[in-house]
Amino acid sequence: MSHQTGIAVFGVGRWGVHLLRNFLQNPRSQVVAVVDPQAKDLTAAAQKFDLDQQVLLTTDWREAMDLDEVEGVAIATPATTHYPMIAAALKQGFHVLAEKPLTLKVEESVQLCRLAAQQRKQLVIDHTYLFHPAVLAGKAAISALGDLRYGYAARTHLSPVRQDVDALWDLAIHDIAILNYWLGELPCEVQAKGQVWLQPALGQPDFPHGLADVVWATLIYPTGFRATLHLSWLNPDKQRRISLVGSQGALIFDELAAEPLFLQHGQFEQPGSHFIPVNQRRESLNLPPGEPLQQVCDHFLTCVQQNQPSEISSGWLGAELVQILSALSESMRQEGVAIALQPLSQQ
Repeated sequence: MSHQTGIAVFGVGRWGVHLLRNFLQNPRSQVVAVVDPQAKDLTAAAQKFDLDQQVLLTTDWREAMDLDEVEGVAIATPATTHYPMIAAALKQGFHVLAEKPLTLKVEESVQLCRLAAQQRKQLVIDHTYLFHPAVLAGKAAISALGDLRYGYAARTHLSPVRQDVDALWDLAIHDIAILNYWLGELPCEVQAKGQVWLQPALGQPDFPHGLADVVWATLIYPTGFRATLHLSWLNPDKQRRISLVGSQGALIFDELAAEPLFLQHGQFEQPGSHFIPVNQRRESLNLPPGEPLQQVCDHFLTCVQQNQPSEISSGWLGAELVQILSALSESMRQEGVAIALQPLSQQ
């Protein structure tokens, strides 16, 4: 068997338990510590996965970092805690897999990327959709759309309502990551508006007007392509849908559908002054099986064992997404003013 990478999992809440499960199942990793501030969650995880008694269970993440066997840490804790944890892990010589968003501030994200480079350690961000079979297959199908015209996405549901970030920061990052990957470019300008009902101003400096329950965001790309996002945790109509529309048809990824990825072919002919729809048909695209998070964890282990940066979801990609979200937040604070974006310097 090849070398097993010693992993410490920080946070075993709703998402962290899935990270723990995947690292336990991967023959290339060995979980040596599990950290959570809630002792009851540690006990529940130990029982659920029948953890070996040699696995350290602790409420203090610094204690886990003192273990000689730890080579990498997987962080699934609230975004506000990411910066100190990731910085400490990198300084101590560990590779890091961090849940999205990398941080809530662009400057902190950039600092972490530079620190990882200085330490010659890998910083990988868990943007799970970039490993999703439908997103990968969608990229390959874009050429069937003809000239790209616009895009849209809807990510809505009724709960969970976050208390640390708003609906923009909770939900938008998935669709922005998919759009950037499909288009092969980053937005150059963004706009956003939101409304608050449930949690008006709570004193958080990052959200002075409260936590928006619904957000409408627009991304404008250098090619002129525009995408509109509808984000809400206050809508009982659950949607997980993203689409690119072109001159020859639309590519649609509807996560809740029985056949989630399909091309809706169709275009116009113009006999005289009328526009007549033609060639309308639906083409479902076959997807290989596989859990995206399993691919994330395996990819992280490859980056660690080869000590090579991720070409899929690096810290810098995470920082770019934080920059876009920060600009959207600034636009919301200014009632929808357009905010221009400049590429981040990776030096």
